[in-house]
Amino acid sequence: MLKGIPKILSPELLKILMEMGHGDEIVLGDGNFPGQSVNKNCIRCDGHGVPELLEAILQLFPLDTYQKPVCIMAKTPGDTVETPIWDEYARIIKPHTDEEIEQIERFAF
Repeated sequence: MLKGIPKILSPELLKILMEMGHGDEIVLGDGNFPGQSVNKNCIRCDGHGVPELLEAILQLFPLDTYQKPVCIMAKTPGDTVETPIWDEYARIIKPHTDEEIEQIERFAF
């Protein structure tokens, strides 16, 4: 048994994180993200929210300094939905990078 590993991180997710290098990307998507249809390496974390997963991952995983380290899916132009969760993501990420969170168009994301 390893010590200091957040219990929320499954062995499968830890393996993926260990295999990642510069330029690799990971998506933390909610239940509405079509993970299975966009990537064969989809790891489900049912019962856990993105903020708690993000906090656990950032305890172990350094953000890349050679590119924008964090991106979110931008709202569709004209969409009036509120996104208070983005403030929570920014709070969690702030201690790990000085970079701003980049927004990527929905289908490019």
